[in-house]
Order: sequence, then C-alpha cells, then structure tokens
Amino acid sequence: MPMTADWTAFDAAARDDANARIVDQFAADPDRLDRMSVEAAGLYLDLSKQSWTRTGFEACLDLARSAGVEAARARLFGGEAINSTEGRAVLHPALRAATGAAFKALGEPVSAEVDAVRTDMAAYATAVRSGAETGATGKAFTAIVHIGIGGSDLGPRVVWDALRPLNPSIDLRFVANIDPRDMAEALTGLDPETTLVVVVSKTFTTQETLANARAAQAWLADGLPETGRDRHFIGVTAAPERATAFGCARTFAFRDWVGGRYSLWSAVSLSCVIALGPEVFEALLAGAAAMDDHFVSAPLERNAPVLMALAQIWNVDGLGRPARTVAPYAHALRRLPAFLQQLEMESNGKRVHRDGSPVTRQTCPVVFGEPGTNGQHAFFQQIHQGPQVVPAEFVVVKATHGEATESPLWANALAQAQALMVGKTTDAAHAELLAAGESPGEADRLASHKTFPGNRPSTTVVMDRLTPETLGALLALYEHKTFVEGVIWDINSFDQWGVELGKVLAKAILADVAAGAPSAGLDPSTAGLLRRLTD
Repeated sequence: MPMTADWTAFDAAARDDANARIVDQFAADPDRLDRMSVEAAGLYLDLSKQSWTRTGFEACLDLARSAGVEAARARLFGGEAINSTEGRAVLHPALRAATGAAFKALGEPVSAEVDAVRTDMAAYATAVRSGAETGATGKAFTAIVHIGIGGSDLGPRVVWDALRPLNPSIDLRFVANIDPRDMAEALTGLDPETTLVVVVSKTFTTQETLANARAAQAWLADGLPETGRDRHFIGVTAAPERATAFGCARTFAFRDWVGGRYSLWSAVSLSCVIALGPEVFEALLAGAAAMDDHFVSAPLERNAPVLMALAQIWNVDGLGRPARTVAPYAHALRRLPAFLQQLEMESNGKRVHRDGSPVTRQTCPVVFGEPGTNGQHAFFQQIHQGPQVVPAEFVVVKATHGEATESPLWANALAQAQALMVGKTTDAAHAELLAAGESPGEADRLASHKTFPGNRPSTTVVMDRLTPETLGALLALYEHKTFVEGVIWDINSFDQWGVELGKVLAKAILADVAAGAPSAGLDPSTAGLLRRLTD
C-alpha cells in the first residue's frame, strides 16, 4: 500500500492526538457529540468517546475517501469479483434484499434464485412447525441438532441465542467441536423419533462437520427404522451433490459467492427459520437490509459502518492499539464477541495486500469480550489500569427482557465507558482515602493503587429492544465495518487461507497416527507430542 498524502496526514494527526485528553475535546469542540453520533436502522452509535480530536476525525474521513471506500462499496453491491484471490463476488446483501430485487453476481442474475430458496425454507419450516412434516415414525419434530463449524455455526448460534423464546416449542442445539463430548451433550435427552439433524457445510468436505454428521447418522440408525429415516437428516450446502451422496434426504443450497462468515442470511440459518419461525427470520433480514440501505446511501461522515471502521483504524494504525474488547450488556447477545472474532479476525487478519505485497501497517486487532457485568468482574481490571490501552465497545439494550427498562444493567455500561474516559487522579484518590478515615500515611501508600489513568476510548451502540430487526441491523453493521477496514488496509477481507495449512497438516498427522509412528521429517516437538499422545 503506497504512503499516500492522506496516510501521511493520518499519521501526523495521530502523533498530534496521541496525548490529547478525550474528555477535554467536548469543550474544545462543542458539536462533538452530534458530529460523532449517528442513528441508523434502529441503532444509535456514540463515537464521541474515541481518541480522536476533530482534526484526527477529519484525517480519518480523508483516508476513507482516498482509499476509494465509496467505489469499493459500489463494486460489492454490484456483484463484482471483489474476492480477488478466488475470483468471486461477495453478495451477502443479496440474501436479505426484498423479494424481487435485481442483484447480479459477475453479471449473472441471482435474486430470483435467492427468493426461491427463501420460499422453500419458509415452506419447509412451516411444515415442520405445524407437524405436517414428520419423522420416520410419524411423530412431529420437537428438536433440531444443527451441525456445522465456523460460519456454519457462529452466525445461526448468535441468532438463536439472541432471539430464542424462554420455552421454545422446538429445541435447537448446536454441535461444532469434533470432540465427541460436544455431540454427546447435544443428544442427551433427545429422542431420535422427534429429532431433526441439519448438517451445514459450504463444501461438505469439512472434517469436523462430517465426523459429527456420521455420529448423528449412527445415533439415528440406532433409534429409527430404515424406512423414512432420511427425513431426519437435512443438508445445507453449496455442494448439494455431495450432501445427497452423504445421505441427506433434502438439501437447501446456497452459492459460492456466500462467504461462510457472512452466510447466516442464507439457508445456513435453516435451523433458526424452523425453530423461530419464518416471520422472525424475515424480520431479521429486513433489519439487515435497512442497514444495507444506510450503508449505501449515507455520506461517509454520517455512515455508521464507516465511522466504526475508522475508529478501529485510528486506534490500531494511528495509536498502536492491537486489541479491542466488545461488551454486550444483554445476556441474549452473549455470543456476539465470538461471532465478531471470526467475522473480523478471519476477514482482516491478513499480512499481504491485494496484490500480494507485504503489508507495512497493522491490520485487524485481536477481538475479545464477554457479556457486560460478567466482564467487569473478569478482565475490566486490565482495561482500566493496565499499561496497554484497549479500546472498548459497549452494546447496550434499553429493555432486555419484556418491556421493563433494565437501568441497573445499562447504567453499568454507561459508568464503565465514563470511567474509562475520565479516570481518577492520584490526588482525587488520596482525598477519597482521607475522607474515608485513612491516615495520611496510609493514603499516601494506597493512592497510586487507586489511580485510574483514564483517557481510554470506547464506542457505545444502543438499541431500545433486541428484536429480529435490530439484531439484523447490528450484525450487518459489523459486516460492513469489516469490509470498510479491508478496503482502507487494501487487503482481501473475503478469503481465509490462514485456516487451510493446519487442516492439511492435521491430515498428515492422522496418517502418522494410523501408521503408528511419526513420519520422517516431522519436527522433533510435534513428533514428541505425537508419541506422548499415542503411547
């Protein structure tokens, strides 16, 4: 990536802002809150507690313009091959567009096919939910076991956790880990006669997924007659012929322009469509489509995904902060940090530019997090008083359970963001200790321990209620944020070669296990571990 004038200006602004106090910027720039907050698709974003001054903020916007974010956005929605290493379009927005849209992938119309699959999913889900679609013994399905990993698991799982009723009529369980314990836990208490297994794999070659699918097949075979047993085994894939050959009675397809970590809007979420109902899934899609509309139409300076992306680039590249924490203050969003880990780190954890040349700047930070108050009693100590500055993201839901406003919950979120920004001086800590009755000597001894440096940035995302629409908007917000970052860093956000090498080597190690000895040339450490585990 060449050092353009705007990168130079960006770096200069970052140097100037490095020691600026966030809290002082509100007086220096009275319009700061209005400028750095935005409403979009049912979400309110406040980025005014980020570490930029107005000059730094403008430098970030200039960087987005010079990087061609708007042109890249048009190529994304136009179905061009923006996944350059695999020669594919990236068209997850087509999956949530209104019926009758006109998306094209590499010039091929795809919206009619998307509409047809969505219609088939809704019809099948309705049949299962009503009892019209039954298992081998004529009993209605009351449980689903969803088998998948990565994007075939995390997206549907975050949707189910966020929207599931407290007492669902259909129990949905997920299996991702190849550890047999995961499958055993999922199957415990289930009856094969009333259980539907949905196997999700883009290629239908994923080792972990196929191993778990075979285990599920064996479980079904132990408890069901052969006739009609295949009705309990459904495939979701971009390779339907492989799913059929594997034994799936019915297959719901999606295309290779649907990336795994962007696929929850497709048939990948069939399990959720059945368990939650087609109308809930349609509302989820509508919320995401509303965020798509905002992303396409809003100017960069008022564009929620763009501003979120620029805040991250400012922290990572401008101020050298290699991690970010996400704290959803809603139990139903407890899987959001794990979802974002894959979305962002698999998309943008790259070391080369689009042309294959090495990057000269940092790219994606480490993303981690826990639900709200749980995290406060775990790692928040570090983000308040540790020497590293870790930007934080607070996702706040006004009413998390029913209609009641959960002020004890969201008040904690506001307080944490405020504390990160304002901190507490040593003098203030000393005065508090004296007021609490400590002797001057004890106050001197303890004051530094109770000092908070403050000036630590955060973004807060607020929604009134967690609904299918606001959940869809939230997830689409992060998708587009990730895309914008990739454009500015000049990396391909839609391949994942980093996950491939380990898969290849795992097959070689399994061959060594079968042979009973390490193969020639295996490094001493791996060979020693293999012997230790096979003895």
